[in-house]
Amino acid sequence: MNALFMHIWTLILTNSDITRFMKRQIKIAMRLLAEDGTSGTVCYRLTYGRKSRDVASTHKVLVSEWDALKGEITDRDADGDRRDFLHDVRLLLAEDVDRLHRIATSFEESGRRWRFDDVVSAFRDRSESLSAFMGDIITSMVNCGKIRTAEGYRSALNSFMRFRRGHEIDLADMSAEMMLRYEAFLRRNGVSKNSSSFYMRIFRAVHNRAIDSGLASANGAFRHVYTGVDKTVKRALPLTMVRRIKEIDLKGCRRTEYARDMFLLSFYLRGMSFVDMSYMRKSDLKRGILTYRRRKTGQALTVKWEKCMQEIVDRYATGDSVYLLPIIDSNSNVDERRQYLNMAHNVNRSLKTIGELLGLSMPLTMYVARHSWASIARSKNVPLSVISAGMGHDSEATTRIYLAELDTVAVDKANSMILRSL
Repeated sequence: MNALFMHIWTLILTNSDITRFMKRQIKIAMRLLAEDGTSGTVCYRLTYGRKSRDVASTHKVLVSEWDALKGEITDRDADGDRRDFLHDVRLLLAEDVDRLHRIATSFEESGRRWRFDDVVSAFRDRSESLSAFMGDIITSMVNCGKIRTAEGYRSALNSFMRFRRGHEIDLADMSAEMMLRYEAFLRRNGVSKNSSSFYMRIFRAVHNRAIDSGLASANGAFRHVYTGVDKTVKRALPLTMVRRIKEIDLKGCRRTEYARDMFLLSFYLRGMSFVDMSYMRKSDLKRGILTYRRRKTGQALTVKWEKCMQEIVDRYATGDSVYLLPIIDSNSNVDERRQYLNMAHNVNRSLKTIGELLGLSMPLTMYVARHSWASIARSKNVPLSVISAGMGHDSEATTRIYLAELDTVAVDKANSMILRSL
């Protein structure tokens, strides 16, 4: 018969202020899952008086990774990655034990005798977990049409859950030490300083919401991690390189040629983002003026339509489609945003190939077109206010000051000058 439990490690939790509850013990045991006894699931044994109840965790380790003498996980035979895994499991086990302790203590402090089912039910209840709370925020953002913001929150949550190895955490348990470990995890995995800061700012906003909702306390969880904006690596190309991209011979490779044309069209359109290009409708172009709203901010912009823009649109005629470009098919069963994301991925992959052909030291992406337009405009002594308005910036205080007074003719004049130079 397969043994159910092996190598029980007993952790006696005491509290000087609650001495009458000294009989309670929380024990951690490893329960075998396989008949051959090679691996097991760590479970928690909650003992009160002469009765015990076992609560299974989500953590599995090898029998060889359990030190029977010390009653703990050992990593003496583990390699680097496995050692990191076991280290994280130890921390997660300790968090669960602390949580069980707090739950049991809260029942006892309420003045009523608790049952095992009450404690286990409270332990399993993750209604106050980070995932549940952020899930509600993300759903609300989607319902309000804030799709890109929702995607950022979802990306941050997925990243944090990878750090937690899928193990849930209560909002109240987010601490400065934990966020420091998460920041270190991000850096170990090659996440840039700015991307790490982006995630941290999201979690800080979530934590503040939790504090307002009474689900967490102000504990300075983010006081030691970086939440600023570091100077980014230059992603702008000089006019000579944009000209080389325009002139490179890509005949015979329609996919790469298409990506190049989308890059150039973005540049022609004052660095228009690919998402805005994707949703351009034929009805947006009237009497030589393109009018559209930025998907990111909702800001209305107008662009004087130039011959070079029309040449690219004519090259990729979309028939009876409502859209100017063949990026989104309104008759497709695939979600429009998913179509845009798939095309953005394919275009950027092809642009990377073009960048390698030209010997660029940085990856060529659609975003480079936006940076390049701004940089080249600045080199032509175009006022910063004109550049900001032309690109639709409304997140900078200086931009908000002068937008109301700016004549859009100045923006179109600046764009025509840049296109003539090209």
